[in-house]
Amino acid sequence: MVVTNACAPDPRVLRHAVWMQQAGFRVTVHAFDRKEHHPMSENHRGVRIMRYRVGKVAYGGTIGTYRGIRRFQRTVVRTLLNEPPGLVYCHDADTLRVGSELKSRLGVPFVFDMHDLQHTWVRFDSPQSALRKAVSGRMKKQMLSRARQAEVIIASSEQVRSDGHRGFVEWLTHHGLDSKVVENRPMPPFGTPKQTPVEAWTVGYIGRVRDIKSFELLVEAVKTLPAFERPNIRVAGDGTAAARVRALLMHEVEEGALEAEVTGAFSQHELPELLESVDVMYAMYSPLRGNIVQGALPVKVFDAASRGVPSVVNADCLMADLVEDERIGASAPWGEPEAVGQALRSMRDASVELRATGEREHQRWLAAMKPVFVNLQ
Repeated sequence: MVVTNACAPDPRVLRHAVWMQQAGFRVTVHAFDRKEHHPMSENHRGVRIMRYRVGKVAYGGTIGTYRGIRRFQRTVVRTLLNEPPGLVYCHDADTLRVGSELKSRLGVPFVFDMHDLQHTWVRFDSPQSALRKAVSGRMKKQMLSRARQAEVIIASSEQVRSDGHRGFVEWLTHHGLDSKVVENRPMPPFGTPKQTPVEAWTVGYIGRVRDIKSFELLVEAVKTLPAFERPNIRVAGDGTAAARVRALLMHEVEEGALEAEVTGAFSQHELPELLESVDVMYAMYSPLRGNIVQGALPVKVFDAASRGVPSVVNADCLMADLVEDERIGASAPWGEPEAVGQALRSMRDASVELRATGEREHQRWLAAMKPVFVNLQ
């Protein structure tokens, strides 16, 4: 398996790696330690994680990031050419170069597991830029070309209503590619579900902090509520916008407008405790992130629901269809602080249940991978 983060951890990658091992195969995850502060070799439930260091590389859509990922790709290709695997499993589009090259040079089959629309990120900081639009278009074209060589394509979302919004499966179908859905849902057992808050309550954002616009909207939304009804804000996670988000929230705290707690990166074993501190999960993102309107399902929504915590998400997209159909949250229009504030308030006392879990996704994954397993025997 190949992934362009440090896999420290990446729950979806490790979940699928363990499933692969349970199916009878030895699995090595080739991961990119961009910040160079994780162990270079690690064992996770029998899965080996190899972390590569090719110079410190930031996350984001910069030229430096692109060059760093290219160095990582070339290094992994050299490693795998020296000791070819039976299968390359590519997590997201920025690893497809590895699968494509191993297949063209040695005939090694590969699987494409698409969590996101990688090419949309390039345009996020400057969506009107002609240069970024051209780069994004080229990335999309390359991704589709390489994806056509995959034995199987797995995508993390699909349409949930016959008249609803499309997911990644439908996006791929539109571009002539067949895929199978495996959503990013946690595996049971889950802990004690949320208890109704007695007095103070907390809205949380737990995950990668990439978009300050989301937090500007959150602050505005909370401030539309009467002072005695305002929730505390809990943010946990690192990312390209983490420093700016911390500064924004601490300024509001100093002004006396709200209460907030902000911490950085967290490990997977810390996640349950973080979820226990939250009454409503905030999972709204700027529509400028193209993957939002085209079918992204934030994993924090599923993680929160597994602990009984409802989420508030963007209206008029797939995630709104899903949380409303499964009764695990509410939606609000982007850019309307009062509506967002009311949606958060409406979920304050709600306790939800995640009925479809990672166990269902495991069965979907096994069905999707069946033709691959046959050829690997």
